[in-house]
Amino acid sequence: MNDQSQISISIEKSIKNIGKKNWNKCANHDSLNYNPFVSFEFLNALEESKSVNGNSGWYTSYFVAKDKDKKTIGCIPSYLKNNSSGEYVFDYSWAEAYQRIGRSYYPKLQIAIPFTPVSSPKLLTANKDDMNTKVAMLHGVEDFCLENSISSAHLTFLNEKELSITKKINWLTRNDQQFHWYNNNYNNFDDFLNALSSRKRKNIKKERKEANKIGLEIETLNGKEILEHHWDEFYKFYIDTSMRKWGQPYLNRDFFSVIGQTLSSKILLIMVKNENRYIAGALNFLGGDTIYGRNWGCIEDHKNLHFEVCYYRAIEYAISKKFRKVEAGAQGSHKISRGYQPEKTFSAHWIKDIDFSEAISNYLEDERLYIHDNIEKLNEYIPFKKNKENQ
Repeated sequence: MNDQSQISISIEKSIKNIGKKNWNKCANHDSLNYNPFVSFEFLNALEESKSVNGNSGWYTSYFVAKDKDKKTIGCIPSYLKNNSSGEYVFDYSWAEAYQRIGRSYYPKLQIAIPFTPVSSPKLLTANKDDMNTKVAMLHGVEDFCLENSISSAHLTFLNEKELSITKKINWLTRNDQQFHWYNNNYNNFDDFLNALSSRKRKNIKKERKEANKIGLEIETLNGKEILEHHWDEFYKFYIDTSMRKWGQPYLNRDFFSVIGQTLSSKILLIMVKNENRYIAGALNFLGGDTIYGRNWGCIEDHKNLHFEVCYYRAIEYAISKKFRKVEAGAQGSHKISRGYQPEKTFSAHWIKDIDFSEAISNYLEDERLYIHDNIEKLNEYIPFKKNKENQ
């Protein structure tokens, strides 16, 4: 473990300056815990495609830790921000409170994977258990904010191990919830269905039958099977969904080409054809033991097709390839009846202004109680047989 007094912290404006080898030795230590979103390949794709920087509101400001021999021992994916878009941990009311008294909430520092509500390590170190370097980097974040008139720092969708570190240095804790599906060593999809209550099992069978009886062709693509024309078609679906949800797409077309070239083995693209024309698709990323559902879009509406492509096909793939879990992204209590379970997510926040920090701390305490109670209530609707262990 490195001595904090001998660790130097610097800022890099491009991940290329840190280097693929240096970044990935900190980001992913073993295949089982591999997370595609913290990889050099994913973050570089955001940069290379100009989905970040430019007019995006996300400006790359990576923190890098080096030891006394100038070797890279840690890094943080972080961005200066002049808005709160694409974060999925909502702080608009905090910004409004600042504005009401004539203060500026922006710029702020966001430690996150842009446009990606996925829990992952963010305090990346060459030795994954190097607590001194992780703490030194967080103190470096605080110093940077103090020296550069940055109102706050926000570490979103962190894991519980990192949460314990932020608590020790008095960052504020925030909770939210998502829905995850767990593979209980199922042999096939029917095995999963047999774990459900009779009514829910029948409903899923009905939904799948309706989605598949309309003559659509569903393709499951991975690796070299994914070609540029697939990305051309998928981007149409992505644009349609983005415009309806957010009024603008966060990712541009070039991003998909770059990940297709550098991350295709970690991508599961499920595409739907109607009479030889692509009409819908779902983009998933493959971690070490987890499938991450990220984007869905369609240009034709068909009953239950969304459930089939986004949920049931992902579950089938997870069972067949022995993945432990499927994370279906933000929001959506409708996922519960389809076998997904509510799970708590975490973020940590450092607020420079002491009075604001105290007020936000009180707000977050009430919010945590609400999230806890809500998950308890949602658990009452989990569709598994009562005598079946769920995880």
